[in-house]
Amino acid sequence: MTNARRTTTHRRRSPRRIARKPLAGSLAVAALLGGAWYATAATNSGDSGGSTAAKTSPSASASTSASASSEAAADGSTSASGTATASASAKTTPKAVAKTSTAAKAATGTLTPISTTVALAAKFPYLTAGYNNTREWTRTTTAVAPNGTLRVAWPAADGVHVTPLNAAGVRSGADTIVKGAKEVGGLVAHNDGFALLTRVTDTNKWKETAAAIVRYTGAKQTFRTKLTSTASNDTSPGLDGQLTWNGTKYGAYFVVHGAGGFADGHFGDKLTYISAKGAKLSGGWSWGCSHNEGIALHAETSGAFTSLCFDDWRSGLFVSTGIGAPDVAPVVQREQCWAGYCGGTFPSRTGDLVKSASGRYATAFASRGAASAKKNSADSSGRGWTVTPKTSTHQVAVAFMANRNSGPGKAVYLTSAAGTENVNVHVAPYGKDRLLVSWESLKGAKCNAGTCTGTFTGTHLRLIDWNGKVQGADKVVSARISGDIAVLKNGTLTWAYAPVTPTYASPLNGASPTTTSLRIARLTP
Repeated sequence: MTNARRTTTHRRRSPRRIARKPLAGSLAVAALLGGAWYATAATNSGDSGGSTAAKTSPSASASTSASASSEAAADGSTSASGTATASASAKTTPKAVAKTSTAAKAATGTLTPISTTVALAAKFPYLTAGYNNTREWTRTTTAVAPNGTLRVAWPAADGVHVTPLNAAGVRSGADTIVKGAKEVGGLVAHNDGFALLTRVTDTNKWKETAAAIVRYTGAKQTFRTKLTSTASNDTSPGLDGQLTWNGTKYGAYFVVHGAGGFADGHFGDKLTYISAKGAKLSGGWSWGCSHNEGIALHAETSGAFTSLCFDDWRSGLFVSTGIGAPDVAPVVQREQCWAGYCGGTFPSRTGDLVKSASGRYATAFASRGAASAKKNSADSSGRGWTVTPKTSTHQVAVAFMANRNSGPGKAVYLTSAAGTENVNVHVAPYGKDRLLVSWESLKGAKCNAGTCTGTFTGTHLRLIDWNGKVQGADKVVSARISGDIAVLKNGTLTWAYAPVTPTYASPLNGASPTTTSLRIARLTP
């Protein structure tokens, strides 16, 4: 826990003010489980997703008439045309596939993503108000099945839509709509369907949602397993989650809110394993990082899945492999964190964790660094830290771990301009021995209580090797990398984003604007 000043706005736009105070009594003993040090009530969530139009292939322009009308104004306030339908996009599939394939070859190795356009059958609210009402992309998740087909999950008013695509990013059928689902917390694509980490209605003292995994085989729901309940004294009003699959079991990592017991009213995180048939398995933990401000999870072929968390109590980024971020968990980076904000947060509190063939790991994040970091004497548990940030704006940092049980050396910083804010940082594998790091930059940044506004100046792509050495100059592209990136068997990276021009000039107030199309970007090493 840090001594940073708290504003009245919680990162999930809580309707009630947050009271952050040390837990007492029985929770002092239970603190060994990694309890959270602030109390709050019901919250609203939203995760990050994407924006502006990429340089599209001819097929993308022709695939639906909706794409032109979906280019929203630079202030993000214009809703896209709602006239296009899913079937309209599917009709152009043969031509789109052929032209996209040709364009893909031309773009190989140039760091220039190509894209197709997919018309949506419902309105997608592509912005979310984060901490201090900062503008964040509503999360979309793109996942690839073993047979190379794709699925994209995105939220709408009638539930979470899962759109099927072929490997070229062209719609291959109608959406599956997961009714009652409130958030995209993670997606696994299977040859015969998908599994979605989401939130569903529940009965509890806070009147909040429950975390759940929903599995579809074809168009049929085959199981819906709730991961929080009154029996376990927890809820999940905002997942900020990750869902992974190792071929035999799922790992679901997400934020929980105590609804009874030692953690009543406090926030932590939970890692749960689920079988292929929806049964809960042993392992994981019920209470981990204090008010996790950033989650990443990598599925391992055996043993515990590797996880990362940004913990406001311990003030920084931690790696854990089997128990919930214990005191001895390796520290990746000290950052100034508190409830609702972390100085080194992943985009929308979800992160990327890339594993190399030799077993090393890499993660990228937005960092303010640490001018100083020391134990917080006001924290009677002896586990809290006070971190003074080194910079007012976030810079792009990459950390490397030799294995999942060791902390890294010093983070490698890819940016340093004091007046430039860098947001929406991602990392993905690029070919056999390089990494692609992406971020969005804002010049003329004005910062308050850990959040910044400024003028959007582009999406940056940079290649680095596994030592952090830069492999060429930045490439500024019109495509946004937001939400989760899928990696095809040939190494092609693909993701979905809303075709709008981003702005970070002011906070987001009121309802999100909407779009009725998505761009499916592809980048081949």
